[in-house]
Amino acid sequence: MWLHHPIHLSGTRVRLEPLNESHIPDLVALGSDPTIWTHLPFDGSNAAKLTRELGIALVNRVQGSQYPFAILEQESNRIIGSTRLFDIFPEHKKLEIGWTWYAKDAWGKGFNTECKLLLLRYCFETLQANRVQLKTRKTNLRSQAAILKIGASYEGLLRNDRVMPDGSIRDTMVYSIILEEWPKVESLLYALLDQLPAKPI
Repeated sequence: MWLHHPIHLSGTRVRLEPLNESHIPDLVALGSDPTIWTHLPFDGSNAAKLTRELGIALVNRVQGSQYPFAILEQESNRIIGSTRLFDIFPEHKKLEIGWTWYAKDAWGKGFNTECKLLLLRYCFETLQANRVQLKTRKTNLRSQAAILKIGASYEGLLRNDRVMPDGSIRDTMVYSIILEEWPKVESLLYALLDQLPAKPI
């Protein structure tokens, strides 16, 4: 198996722990705000649905198709969100970062920047991945800006890609970072982190 469990990634602001059943109640409580899920193809504000989805993610980790994480704030040790690695193709040395979401009070405080640094460093330096993909909804301008800000390249639009919980059809924007770009992207991420206050506001 390309990804060797357990994977623990730690920075100054956040740490990523392999998702386990003990994380689920806190994540379900955090996910109760419907605005978190506006642009995601799943309504996690429904406790039963989110509990089921996180349970499926654990099964997928055992099968090797996904690797879900709980995201914790380093200083307070509290869970602030979740992310995962998926669409994992060891034979092509490529995978995707996604299913990333945070509690509303964690938005805009630099947690996601460091989270992406930790994940990308693992992908490119430990796994020696050739390609890391990221995707977001066409209408999710905040996510698009965040992905471009970390140095990913826009590749194209997947039209009518998904049916959303409300029945609307989602167009999906595709971005990537490749191995040759990693040193430049890593420097950019560190520069972004250096611009942040020492402690999240």
